[in-house]
Amino acid sequence: MVEMYTNMDCDLQCSNVFEDLVNVLSKSAFPEESTLSPLNVLALDGLVAVIQAIAERIGNSPQHCQQPVQELSEYFSFWQLKCENINDPDQWVRFANQQKSIKRKLMVGVEHFNMDKRKGFEYLQAAHLLPEKLDPQSVALFFRYSPGLDKNLLGDYLGNHDEFSIQVLHEFSRTFDFKELNLDAALRLFLETFRLPGESQKIQRVLEAFSDRYYEESPELFVNRDAALVLSYSVILLNTDQHNVRVKIKMSEEDFIRNNRHINGGNDLPREFLSELYYSICRNEIKTIPEQGAGCSEMSFSRWADLMFKSKRASAYIACHSHPFLDHDMFLIMVRPTVAAISVIFDNIEQEEILTRCIDGFLSVAKLAAFYHLNDVLNDLVVALGKFTILSIACDDPATAFGEDAKSRIATEALFTIAATHGDHINRGWRTIVDCILRFHKIGLLPSCLTNSTAGDQESFSDSLPNKVSSSSPTVPQVQPISIPKKTVGLMGRFTQLLYLDAEEQRFQPTEEQLAAQRNASETIKKCQIGTIFTESKFLQADSLLNLARALIQAAGQPQKITSSIDVDSNAVICLELLVAVTLNNRDRIVLLWHDVYEHITHIVQSTVMPCELVEKAVFGLLDICQRLLPYKENLVDDLLRSLQLILKLDARVADAYCESITQKVACLVKDNATHIKSQMGWQTIISLICVTAHHPDASDAGFEALVYIMFEGAHISPANFVLFMEASRQFAESRLGSAERSIHALNLMAESVNCLAHWSHEVKEAGGDAERMLEGITEMWLRLVQALRKVCTDQREEVRDHALVLLHRCIVVDGMSVPSSAWLMSFDIVFQLLDELLEIAQNFSPKHFRNMEASLLHAVKLLSKLSLQSLNDLSAHSGFSKLWVEVLDMAEKLMKAKVRGGSRTERLQETATELLKNMLLVMKASGVLSRTSAGGESSLWEATWLHVNKMAPSLQSVVFPDYDDAVQGAQSKLDIPAVSEGRLVPV
Repeated sequence: MVEMYTNMDCDLQCSNVFEDLVNVLSKSAFPEESTLSPLNVLALDGLVAVIQAIAERIGNSPQHCQQPVQELSEYFSFWQLKCENINDPDQWVRFANQQKSIKRKLMVGVEHFNMDKRKGFEYLQAAHLLPEKLDPQSVALFFRYSPGLDKNLLGDYLGNHDEFSIQVLHEFSRTFDFKELNLDAALRLFLETFRLPGESQKIQRVLEAFSDRYYEESPELFVNRDAALVLSYSVILLNTDQHNVRVKIKMSEEDFIRNNRHINGGNDLPREFLSELYYSICRNEIKTIPEQGAGCSEMSFSRWADLMFKSKRASAYIACHSHPFLDHDMFLIMVRPTVAAISVIFDNIEQEEILTRCIDGFLSVAKLAAFYHLNDVLNDLVVALGKFTILSIACDDPATAFGEDAKSRIATEALFTIAATHGDHINRGWRTIVDCILRFHKIGLLPSCLTNSTAGDQESFSDSLPNKVSSSSPTVPQVQPISIPKKTVGLMGRFTQLLYLDAEEQRFQPTEEQLAAQRNASETIKKCQIGTIFTESKFLQADSLLNLARALIQAAGQPQKITSSIDVDSNAVICLELLVAVTLNNRDRIVLLWHDVYEHITHIVQSTVMPCELVEKAVFGLLDICQRLLPYKENLVDDLLRSLQLILKLDARVADAYCESITQKVACLVKDNATHIKSQMGWQTIISLICVTAHHPDASDAGFEALVYIMFEGAHISPANFVLFMEASRQFAESRLGSAERSIHALNLMAESVNCLAHWSHEVKEAGGDAERMLEGITEMWLRLVQALRKVCTDQREEVRDHALVLLHRCIVVDGMSVPSSAWLMSFDIVFQLLDELLEIAQNFSPKHFRNMEASLLHAVKLLSKLSLQSLNDLSAHSGFSKLWVEVLDMAEKLMKAKVRGGSRTERLQETATELLKNMLLVMKASGVLSRTSAGGESSLWEATWLHVNKMAPSLQSVVFPDYDDAVQGAQSKLDIPAVSEGRLVPV
């Protein structure tokens, strides 16, 4: 076959024998009706044998490096090209490919010419198969050697009277070799190439050209050209006379001889010659009107002579020795008719032996299509096979019917064999394969562990058995019975139901045939190894992988609004599971899949308002993807984490149903990937998911566990997430769902984070550079921490409230941090606000709701004292220090005069406040901040201090400043002067 194609189909002057043979076999394989004849089977065997031979060669023989065929850049006479070295594969393969390329274009040109001569010439000139300026010789060669030309058109053209056509006619005649040929044989050979025109003038011109050529080749018989012309004309007349049915009286031999007397220069031609010529014409007609597309029915002498002439001019025979160098072109020629023929036979036959033969052909086609990267061919084959996997008739038990249908089972095995072997080259064909999987799922044949095995575990899918049947067990699940009609109306209908009760129980027992069919179905699905398509998808080419994912999304359908679990399509669920499995198995190529996967999950989440299996798979599939891929894709960390914001957009009912499980998943994600989360956006997403759980009774424990893991010893706290963690900790501290111990734990997490601030502050100072701006950020975080703790200091639970106050105290007086004056002023505002809130609670709320508020106030007083002393050095030189100090004294006065609801003024609070005030005055005295430096200015710090202190504890002045008794009288004399405003301090 290879040599037939090389020496015939790649020869410009030969017909495409291999291609014609393939087409004949393909047409012969088509059954005339529904019955298959031996001829159909024989044609099928021929096609399959050829295609299998090509498939076997690609693995057993060396492949030739396919080089692109060089296109013709200009016209040259290519009709007589020959291969320089037929023993060198590089040369004869290049030669054959070039000849075939020219031949393809030539055939297109012939088709154009047969429809319109002018357009035909224009195409051939554009393809450089004719020169830009036509010349008679090139046109004559085209007419002489191009197969498929319309002989009627050719005869009309050659008989035209214009000068160029006449020149073409004479050049055309010169392409014939009439040596050693009798006149009738030469004339037959000449007229077989075109239809002799009917007009006498055209006949005259054609015969003149013939006679000139014949006289040149055989001058020994005739004395001049005119003699050859006259005899040629006489032969044509004799041919018409003898073979035209309308001529009743036929010319005799004597008549013919008499008509040709004295034509050879006044002399007669030999009688024997004329007699032989007469009987030759009588016995064998010269066909002047040849049939289009029909070759000669017999090997005449003229045809034999022509073959001999061509053999002298033809290239040497190329012996290919079954090398696969031209198999690609051969496969392209036969693939379409072969697949069409095999498909028709496969559809119309039930014999398993012939079905297997068809499948062998299909698999060979798939192998070749994949090898030559003919993806369209392979995908068409997949689509064709997919149609045969569908049961031809509907039935009550499709699983059993599938086991009984050999054709469907064989086609299914072939389909998944192609998917597993040549998946790299499948694109649109994946939809057919996915639809087939969904059909198996619908009838209960798909293994229940399919999605588990595709999710990345190492369990062997081949050991998984369908949930419909189990081939390893002698007991097979019951077959669905022939159901009794559901709608029975009236008394007789109900009575009939009673009669059918026993019979229905018996019908549930499967027959031996049904058991065998179910085993067949089970074995078929097991052989298909459907799970490997998804577990091995990591080896697919990018285009094939993307098409597989999109096929799953398309098969799942456009998500509709789901208001109940009844609305969920099981196909959508399994497609989503498989899509997630494919994504997890292709973590290195997640960028390729991510857009489509995320968009599909988004549509599901947005269209679901009630808990259901589909949205559950979507949410947890998304979490699985993020958890598994975060460690491997640094460039996608933010995109993956941003996708988790979809969970925050879940309908409230859906979120509530899955909150606990979602939180556990988030906790696992954080534990596995906390070190990979860097950006503020990423942490904000995680913290938002954790914060939601603070007020959920079932999910709060898991959420807090995740928070503790992140914040423990500041391992994962950074400037990007510090404020986020403070807010999350505060929410858990304020939450009443957990115990007080958990709230205290949350407060400890907040307080311990101040060590991170001190550490960062130290690092910034050592690093230098843009330290001022970075320190401002650290100070801002410190203030946010103080503010967050302040909010918990008013908690209704005594132990939580007091612990928050203690921790606030620690955070304000932390060592290692450099706090600017403006921040100290803001912290005073926070503490003043806290004290006001605590006083309001103590005075207005029942002790039953807020127990032991006196102790909380004592903590607050100590906090104010400590803050004042801590900030004294930084604020004493500040322009607003006097006003701030007056506010401190006003707040101390409020606390001394405060009455806790349910009791009188507390002695303990008053004593503690007095003692702390004394300590502050002594420290201010020792540091020189409080001294009598003015002779009596109304705005002096000295006078303002004693003006307020003497209202609370008149004896303190003599204790602190025993040498300035006379200052008391000066201060008292000014009692009528308005005190400094108690308005709140605005930070500078």
